[in-house]
Amino acid sequence: MSGAADFDFLHGQWTVRHRRLKKRGVGCAEWEEFTGAAETRPLLDGSCNIEEHSIQGREVAGVALRTFSRSTRLWSIYWVGQRTGELDRPVIGTFDGDVGIFEGEDTDEGRPIRVKFRWQHGSLDTAQWQQSFSYDDGNTWEVNWTMDFQLA
Repeated sequence: MSGAADFDFLHGQWTVRHRRLKKRGVGCAEWEEFTGAAETRPLLDGSCNIEEHSIQGREVAGVALRTFSRSTRLWSIYWVGQRTGELDRPVIGTFDGDVGIFEGEDTDEGRPIRVKFRWQHGSLDTAQWQQSFSYDDGNTWEVNWTMDFQLA
C-alpha cells in the first residue's frame, strides 16, 4: 500500500540525463538529449517533498511539489516551471512496489491531453521518470520525455 515514504528514494542530489521528443503528438521519432541536476528534500515529516531542477546550458528550471494525502493514500504531483511561474494541474496516483503511476488532465499547445508519469526505483543510487501523453483519452500513449537519475 502506498505511503508517505514512497518518494524517500528520491531525497538527495542527482545528476539527471534527459531524453525528450523533439515534437509531441505528431509521430516524431527524433529525440534530444541533455543533462541537468535535481535536488529533492522532504517537507512536513514526509507528507510532501520538493524537487528543484536545473538544466545545464539552458534557461530552464522548475520545481516539482509532491503531496501525500493520508486520507486517500494518493500522491499529487504538481509542476511549476521557471518560464510561467504557474502551478500546473496535478497528476495523481500511487506506488505498487517500486513503480508509481500518476495520471491527470492537461493541455499540450491547446490540445486536451491525458498525462501519465511513471516513476521507478530499483537501486539505492538510480531512479527513472517517464512522461507520456494521450491525445485520445487514454486509448494510446506516446512517451515523450524520460529522465534517468543518478545520485550525485
